[in-house]
Amino acid sequence: MSTKATLLDRTWHHSRFEDIGRLVSLKEQKGLKISLAFPTLNEELTIGKEILLIRTELMERFHLLDEIAVIDSSSKDNTRKIAEHFGARVIASKKILPKYGTYRGKGENLWKSLYALEGDIIVWVDADISNFAPKFVYGLLGPLLEDDGISYVKAFYERPIRSSVTGNPAGIASTGGGRVTEILVRPLFSLFYPELAQLIQPLSGEYAGRRALLEQLSFSVGYGVELGHLIDIINLSGSGALAQVDLDIRIHRNQSTSSLGKMAFGILNTFFSRVEKSGNLHLLRELGDRYISLVQEPPKGAVVNTPHAVPKIKETEIPGVERPPMIGIPEYREKFKITKD
Repeated sequence: MSTKATLLDRTWHHSRFEDIGRLVSLKEQKGLKISLAFPTLNEELTIGKEILLIRTELMERFHLLDEIAVIDSSSKDNTRKIAEHFGARVIASKKILPKYGTYRGKGENLWKSLYALEGDIIVWVDADISNFAPKFVYGLLGPLLEDDGISYVKAFYERPIRSSVTGNPAGIASTGGGRVTEILVRPLFSLFYPELAQLIQPLSGEYAGRRALLEQLSFSVGYGVELGHLIDIINLSGSGALAQVDLDIRIHRNQSTSSLGKMAFGILNTFFSRVEKSGNLHLLRELGDRYISLVQEPPKGAVVNTPHAVPKIKETEIPGVERPPMIGIPEYREKFKITKD
C-alpha cells in the first residue's frame, strides 16, 4: 500500500547540498541564471559581512550566483554605502517602477526585486543575520537545482532568543524564536491549510523560488508577504511545489512583544483577505488597517510602571496593501518579453 508524500518528505538538511561545485554544474546544465536580493532598512551592522561572504564564496570561488542586489527602503544609516563598497548592486525601492508608487515594507522590496533582477531563480535573504554563512544561500538553491518539480524553498532553523535568564552571560536562550508562528500561524494553517502546517517555520525570512512561479504571486507589502505566498502557491501549484531546508541556527534581532503584535495584525489581515478570496471564509465587514495597542503613561509625579500608571491608546496604521502578480505589470512583460497570458 503506497503512502502519500508529504512536505516532510521534501525536508532536508543543508549539508545535503554542501558540494557547491555540483550545484554549479546543475545550474550550467539547465542554463539557469540565479539572483540574490537583500531587502534592507537600516542594516549597516550586518549587511557588509553578508555580502562579502556571499560574493567571495558563491560568485568568485564558485560561480553559483550571477548577481547580488540590495533593495533598500530609504535607509537612514550607511546600509547603501556599505553594500556598494562590498560589491552589491544597490537599488532604492522607490526608484523601481515609480509609476506604481511605493510603500514601506519588506514585501514591497521583494515585489520590486522581481522587476529589477534578471535571474530565473531568485533567492531572498534577510540582512540582519549575525551568524550568516553561505549555507543560507546554497541550502535554499539545492532543491531547486536538483528537482525541477520544486518551485519554492523555505528555510528553517533553531532561533535563539535574547533572554535575561540568570546564569546566561550571553543573554541568549537556545530556543524561543518563532513565537508568532506557534501561537498564530500554525493554528490557522491547521484549521484551513493543514498541508502548510507541516512547514517548520512558514514565516522564515530566507527562501528561494523560480521566477515562473513568483511572478504569478501577489505580494503583501508588509508582514503578511510570506504567509500570502504560501497560500497562493497551494492554490496555484499544490504543496508538491514546496520544500524546506534546515540551516541549523539563525541569530538575529528579536522583536519586542509590541512589535510581534503588529506583525500578527498584518499577518491576519493577509490571511483573512486570502481565505475570503478563495471562498473559504466570508467576512461580514471590511478589515481595519489600524493596530490598537496600549502604552503606559504614568501621571505626573508617579513612578514609572507602578499600579498608578494609566494606559493610553496608540493606533498604528498597518496597510493591508497587496501588490498584484508581477506578470500582469506591462513594464515587466515588456522587459522579460512575455507575450502569452
